[in-house]
Amino acid sequence: MADREHDPFEAAALRERVLRAWAESPARFREDANAEEDHALGGYRDRVIVELAQNAADAAAAAGVPGRLRLALRDGVLLAANTGAPLDAAGVAALSSLRASAKRGDAAAAGRFGVGFAAVVAVSDEPAIGTRSGTGVGWSARRTRELAAGLPSLAGELDHRGFHVPVLRLPFALPDPPRPGELGAEFETVVRLPLRDPAAADLVRRQLAETGPALLLALPALARVDVELDGAVRTLEAEPDAPSGTVVIDGVRWRTVEAHGEIPAELLADRPTEERARPYWRLRWALPDVPGRAAAVLHAPTPSDEPLDLPALLIASFPLAPDRRHVAPGPLTGFLVERAAEAYVELLRAVPPEPGLLDLVPGPVAAGELDARIRRAVLDRLPGVPLLPIAAPDGTSALFRGPDTVAVDAPAAAVDLLAGSVLPGLLPAGWPVRHPALAALGVRRLELADLVDALAGLERPPGWWHRLYEALAGARTDALGALPVPLADGRLVRGPRGLLVGTEGVDPADHDALGLRFVHPQAAHPLLARLGAVPAGPRAVLADPAVRAAVTGSYDAEEPEPIAHAVLDLVAAAGLDPGELPWLAELALPGDDGELYPAGELLLPDSPLRPVMGDDSPFGVVAADLVERHGADALVAAGVLRGFALVREHEVSVADLTDGAFDLDGGEEWAEDVLARLPGQDVPPLLPEFTAVRDLELVADWPAALALLAVPPVRAAVVEPAGVLTAGGRRAPVPSYTAWWLAREPVLAGRRPAELRFAAARELAGLYDVAPGGLDPEFLRALGVRASAAELLAEPGGAAELLARLADPDRTVSRDRLRELWTALTDRPPGADPLRPPERVRAVVDGAPEVVAAADALVLDRPDLLPLLAGQPLVLAAYDRSEELADALDLQLASDEVPGEVVSRGVERPVPPVVRAVLPDAPGTYVAHDPLVVDGVTAGWRAVGGTVHASGAEGLARGLAWVTGRWPDRLLVAAVLRDPGALPDLLAEADLDL
Repeated sequence: MADREHDPFEAAALRERVLRAWAESPARFREDANAEEDHALGGYRDRVIVELAQNAADAAAAAGVPGRLRLALRDGVLLAANTGAPLDAAGVAALSSLRASAKRGDAAAAGRFGVGFAAVVAVSDEPAIGTRSGTGVGWSARRTRELAAGLPSLAGELDHRGFHVPVLRLPFALPDPPRPGELGAEFETVVRLPLRDPAAADLVRRQLAETGPALLLALPALARVDVELDGAVRTLEAEPDAPSGTVVIDGVRWRTVEAHGEIPAELLADRPTEERARPYWRLRWALPDVPGRAAAVLHAPTPSDEPLDLPALLIASFPLAPDRRHVAPGPLTGFLVERAAEAYVELLRAVPPEPGLLDLVPGPVAAGELDARIRRAVLDRLPGVPLLPIAAPDGTSALFRGPDTVAVDAPAAAVDLLAGSVLPGLLPAGWPVRHPALAALGVRRLELADLVDALAGLERPPGWWHRLYEALAGARTDALGALPVPLADGRLVRGPRGLLVGTEGVDPADHDALGLRFVHPQAAHPLLARLGAVPAGPRAVLADPAVRAAVTGSYDAEEPEPIAHAVLDLVAAAGLDPGELPWLAELALPGDDGELYPAGELLLPDSPLRPVMGDDSPFGVVAADLVERHGADALVAAGVLRGFALVREHEVSVADLTDGAFDLDGGEEWAEDVLARLPGQDVPPLLPEFTAVRDLELVADWPAALALLAVPPVRAAVVEPAGVLTAGGRRAPVPSYTAWWLAREPVLAGRRPAELRFAAARELAGLYDVAPGGLDPEFLRALGVRASAAELLAEPGGAAELLARLADPDRTVSRDRLRELWTALTDRPPGADPLRPPERVRAVVDGAPEVVAAADALVLDRPDLLPLLAGQPLVLAAYDRSEELADALDLQLASDEVPGEVVSRGVERPVPPVVRAVLPDAPGTYVAHDPLVVDGVTAGWRAVGGTVHASGAEGLARGLAWVTGRWPDRLLVAAVLRDPGALPDLLAEADLDL
């Protein structure tokens, strides 16, 4: 009894048994040494604190009390005090055996097989345990080495191992054990570990610093852990009043799910004997309410090196490899992967069905093989689990499986409106529809455009659609193009573009005859305008294609009258200008004879155009009741004629006009004339604005018609040129169609305007008759009445017309006008039509103009040949234009036809010095003749090769002026030669010429 009291843990008896076993079998010593070394240096090295906590948790569980543990590092010694069942002899035997455990058969115990305590030898050679009763047991590397050395059979083993011995195999009763009360009165047991060296101290210090909530979650029997380090105490405590299924540690709430059971025997076939003796599995998922608090490794149940990158902490009894760091492969691991996946799904089911749930769904990227297997197993199960809250038509909510659910990428208000009967299974607003977890759950995602398609056949009152548009007001418009819209006539159409939204004062019911697509007033919303619906003011309604179609088909409509009234009401409300919408001229309206006419073929009753048109014109007179009901202005804007009708179009290609567009008399010829004015155009030019007066060919009374054409608004179509835009971007003015047509018709006193001239155009006198009065000059000019030779020659064909009139013997031209016209022909603007050689020309014969054959005429290019050309038809132009004119008209130059040989003999004389006051460049001498004979004809002067032959002062003056290029000064030189003393006065007079 006394021995029992002195050695309550029976350490001596256990020590003796071990020593006998070593003495009898050195192999047993070797096995013990290897096993302890594996524990100390292998996977348990980093788990000293955890293994001590496991023992504390087991003690608390055995006693049925909340476990408390205090860890303290003091002066190189680690102390671990715990509450719960005290250490007994069976426990000491288990701690010392490295193979047996006093917890055999307890599925809830955390420690297994007695090997956990072996971790302490990684940091201490003298571990000891003391109890509140004052008893204690210890282990000592030094004392074990001394006892082992006394066994002869171990001499070789000790020498081989450098005297390394298994410390924990031999327990020793302690006369002065450590006392738990030093760390707190409530503690039952204390472990004292004198740390071997600074490296061991650093290892323990690090493990103490890393101790966190995972320790309490892995060991539920522990309610509190105090960590004392460097004089500071840190407490981890699980709140005792936490709701079921949750653990609160340091203010962080952990939602937990646990599962356990018995392992099927076939899964343990490849596992060690001690594991087969305890065929139980257990796992726990712990999800913190603060993201990122879960350790990113598997706890089995202590931390392993298996990465697990899920948002929850997994503590599970996975089988470990011999290194105690990684999960061992095999069927048992596969079995536990499935159980872990089932428990994780249950954890998700316990989480409130809110959007944050999606962050708990595992993603496809795993941190390791085990992580990947658990993720796959979870993801395989999730589509079949009802996790998502769906609103029912009655307003209640229930959880649905992912495949039975649809997520819509739409604003929240729209989702709320569509939930229930419109889109069954619709995920509530606020759930992130593009979250990848939804795909993992099997949720069908509906894009906004797909949602719009899904609504196509939906029957709802107009007010509901208005609410939908309001809900979608902030959505992307590119996905809403096919949005259904209810119309005022009861139809539901796809797409708001082109629909009409009634504005104030526009009643859709007033326009039923036009077949317009008006949005139902109760559904109208600004979103529709953003999507292409048109606010239905009168102009917008008129721009609707349905109105144009109704106008075009009105002549053949069963009831054209309602169409006419509806269109005319819109025209009046819009305040259209005449011709602004040319197609309105096709509107069928009744005439005063009861027949239907296109509006463009009707005249107002008081139209001044009625007496102007011929009896065979197709025009009718609009019915008087239409004028009374809608007003003359609305009818004129719709195409009924008050005066001449105008054709107005924008962006018209000249090529279209050459094909007969707009049904204008002579329109093709006008277009060809335009192209002739703009040669070298690879691309047909464009008319940005085209305006023309039509029906001119129907006029019978031209004086009255011109009076109408000379006043606005049709006047502009005559007097304003058409601006043609070429492919190179140049804008070129050309005569308008109306002016072009009038210029070629006998509209002025039975004559074409192009055959007449203004009275002021005197250079054209005799060639053109003077136009009659009564019309303003600008209007007449636009008609083509000739204003000058220069303008005539600038026109295409103008030069040919002038040559033809000059060759007409019935026309008269004075000699001075004739010279001006020949000179003008050579001064035509650049790019003008080239001259065609005429068969007959108007020349001067012995001083009088006369029409002669072109082959008989000479162009006078030298004035000294005039005495030699008596009776010869001469074309006289400015002396410096003669060669150019001869080339252009294919005429002969006089100098090419007349030899001009000087046959008389003369005397060389000096040029009088007084001449140089006028001609500084005059030659020094000349040849004086008395008389001068050229080609047998007496002449006044002749210049040959720069030498002047002259007879008398007049001849000398002309010869000197010619050779110096100062021909206009010939008369001044002659005066100076006649009276040298008059030179100052003559020069002064010449200055006045400037």
